[in-house]
Amino acid sequence: MHKLLLPRWLGGAVLTLVLAGCGTPRDAVTLHERNSVPDNLSDWHLVESIDGKLSLNDGVTPYDLNTALFTDYAHKLRTVWMPEGSSAEYGEQDFEYPVGTIISKTFYYPQAADGTVLRTDDYSQDYAQGVAESGLNLKKVKLIETRLLVKRNDGWQALPYVWNDAQTEAVLEIAGDAKRLQLTNVSGDSEAFTYVVPDANQCAGCHADNHTQKAIRPIGPRARHLNKEFTYQNGTENQLLFWQQTGYLSGMPELALVPHNVSYRDTSASLEERARSYLDINCGHCHNPSGAADTSGLMLHSAEQDLRRLGVCKPPVAAGTGSGNRLFAIVPGSPSDSILNFRVESTSPGAMMPELGRSLVHEEGTELLEAWIASMPGNCS
Repeated sequence: MHKLLLPRWLGGAVLTLVLAGCGTPRDAVTLHERNSVPDNLSDWHLVESIDGKLSLNDGVTPYDLNTALFTDYAHKLRTVWMPEGSSAEYGEQDFEYPVGTIISKTFYYPQAADGTVLRTDDYSQDYAQGVAESGLNLKKVKLIETRLLVKRNDGWQALPYVWNDAQTEAVLEIAGDAKRLQLTNVSGDSEAFTYVVPDANQCAGCHADNHTQKAIRPIGPRARHLNKEFTYQNGTENQLLFWQQTGYLSGMPELALVPHNVSYRDTSASLEERARSYLDINCGHCHNPSGAADTSGLMLHSAEQDLRRLGVCKPPVAAGTGSGNRLFAIVPGSPSDSILNFRVESTSPGAMMPELGRSLVHEEGTELLEAWIASMPGNCS
């Protein structure tokens, strides 16, 4: 893995940096000041469409999460880049990323020969399975968008870029976008849906997970989500140890002391562990003591231990369409009577949860939550 030789970025003017290493020279990662961001994603030189492949620049590190936020079955390529000589400071809840950090997330779908996009849990051709060495074959995928989070002196800036049909460039779309797509499952059944690219302000709907501070920050690359193995070009290693070894993370305790969410698909883990990990990443950014949904009293972040605050036999703050006229958030043994199940299974704008980021129902996720609640002992009488 090559590193970039560059000074710590202090904000202000654009700094174009010089690669250190062997082989064919490439344009280095480029930092642009907050008020002069480029229209084209390629001007950042992070992830680029080159010779029919989506490739990462040297020093741009891919990563994955134990359980990821559901986004209409889209696959995601996540990357992080930090200026040379700087590192993120470990924190159990949040890392303190250095100024100049750029986090990217590219949303795409495997694509069928007829142009429809595929609903599949087969990630064997994804970057998360070591494909980073050769790049993502653009003949086999449909690129949708790439979102950037850039750490400035005054906080994080969110920038959404939308890919063109030729998959040669992504263009800045501050107002967001919407794409009509056909999603085909393994049985050949197809359904139309609208993929919504959020605007820059909507990004704060999820990323400002502290309602008082209202400052956006990364919610995926945190210790409990990153604590897993990843297949890099030179082998498989725990991501946090890899970040530590490459200088991207400092102050980390022994790995055994680092929190760890499970994959919601890992059937070797308990139903509770899988469901709590799923709720944490999909709901916990709002449903936490300082989040946008703090007034609901429903806390779905991983640290919550109080069953009532978790929703067990908890009545809603407001009844009506949002509750499906059900009486409690979670009714042990009865998902059909639980508001939580009603909201995650809904696509109605007045009822669905999460409110942003999806147009479809995540069938595998809703089945998991049904099984978890059905397994709970007791009742709400």
